[in-house]
Amino acid sequence: MLELQNLSFQVSDEGSDKEIIRDVSLTVPDNKLIVITGPNGGGKSTLARLIAGVEKPTAGRILMDGEDITDLSITDRAKRGIAFAFQQPVRFKGIRVMDLLRLAAGKKLSVSEACDYLSGVGLCANDYLEREVNASLSGGELKRIEIATVLARKARLSVFDEPEAGIDLWSFQNLIQVFQNLRREIRDSSILIISHQERILNIADEIIVINAGTVENRGDRETVLPTLIGTRSAVPGCRKTQEGAKA
Repeated sequence: MLELQNLSFQVSDEGSDKEIIRDVSLTVPDNKLIVITGPNGGGKSTLARLIAGVEKPTAGRILMDGEDITDLSITDRAKRGIAFAFQQPVRFKGIRVMDLLRLAAGKKLSVSEACDYLSGVGLCANDYLEREVNASLSGGELKRIEIATVLARKARLSVFDEPEAGIDLWSFQNLIQVFQNLRREIRDSSILIISHQERILNIADEIIVINAGTVENRGDRETVLPTLIGTRSAVPGCRKTQEGAKA
């Protein structure tokens, strides 16, 4: 279980301090699929980066299974079972897709196993396993490969920052099923997704609304989702389908 205790994060902006996350306290229980949503600029992605260890909080604590991991690096958090998929994936010149999947899995994957992860995100394995994770891949391809590596990790907590970004409609529909399968297959694990997409909100056990750096609303899908759909202005960008998405 992940627990955030009075978490805050601020940055210096033109000589003054700007608070991005303000005194956030929440828990992510085991065996749950949690979706964090809210207005653009409300602090959602920053909260995801704080959980993963990309950013360090200016106040508060982060606990994983009761252990204080606030000061641990992103590498050490990964060893504790936290996986993170960036909104904008990084490139790895000289590393093949197959190598990246094996590193993520922590074992020598068979070609068949690697194919399963890639097909799960809408990629033909024969076209990608030997390719380098470099500039020859489009943003959408990199995004899907990164999601495949998170799936291969089988982590205790998998954090996805807007996984729909750059994903074509067919792959997005398939991705919904991947998330549902991941939740069922990995015991005592949790999935945390940052998203505006109504289809992703529809598979959540719980929805957390972040606005102006604080938790504005939280509850089960049946309680929170109708309030978001009924007032679309509360969640700018909330939509049912991918519009104009490109691979």
